[in-house]
Amino acid sequence: MMANVVGDEEKLAELLLYISQKCANDPTFGAVKLNKILCFSDFLFYAYNDRGITNVEYQKLPNGPAPRRLIPVRDKLIKNRDLAIQEVALKSGQTQKRTVNLRNPKLEIFDGAEIAMVDRVIESMPDVTAELASDISHNLVGWLVVNEGETIPYNTIYFANPPLTETEVYRARELAASKERPKGVKDAKRRDSRTA
Repeated sequence: MMANVVGDEEKLAELLLYISQKCANDPTFGAVKLNKILCFSDFLFYAYNDRGITNVEYQKLPNGPAPRRLIPVRDKLIKNRDLAIQEVALKSGQTQKRTVNLRNPKLEIFDGAEIAMVDRVIESMPDVTAELASDISHNLVGWLVVNEGETIPYNTIYFANPPLTETEVYRARELAASKERPKGVKDAKRRDSRTA
C-alpha cells in the first residue's frame, strides 16, 4: 500500500537537477513543464513498478500536479548554490522561470530504469509548451478526482483516462479517500507495450 511509503526528497532534488540539465536547451522548459516531467515520470514508473521514483506527494494545483515539497527542496538547492532560477521574458508578456543546474546530479542514487523513465518522458515532450503540458496533466484521473491542494494518490494511475463513467469517478474518489490500491491490481504484472 502506497500510504506507508515515505517520499525521498534527496531523489526529488537530484531529479530536479537532472531534468534541468537535460532540458537546458529546450526553449519551452520552465517551472510548469518541470512539474509535469516530475509527475509523469513518478506516476508512470509507479504504473509499471508499483512504486514511484521519488514517492513524494503530488498535490492538485490549477496548472496541474506538482510535488508538494518542491519549493522547499528547490530553495535548499538554491541556498546551497546547486541550482539557480533564470527568468526569461516571453513574447506573450509572461515570465518563464527556468531552473538551471549549477552542478551535475548524483545519478548513482537512481537505478537505470528510473532514469530511463525520466528520459522517455522528457523525449516525449519536445516543443510541448507549459500550457499544453498543463492541459495534458489535467487528463490524469488523480488530478480530476481530488480537490485543489489535496494529495493525488499514485494508485489512481491505474484508472483509464477520460471519459470516465460515473462508477469510475466514484471508485477513484473512494480510493483517494482511503489510499488503497484498486482491487485486482495488487499482483498484476504491468508491461511496457513498447518493449513487449
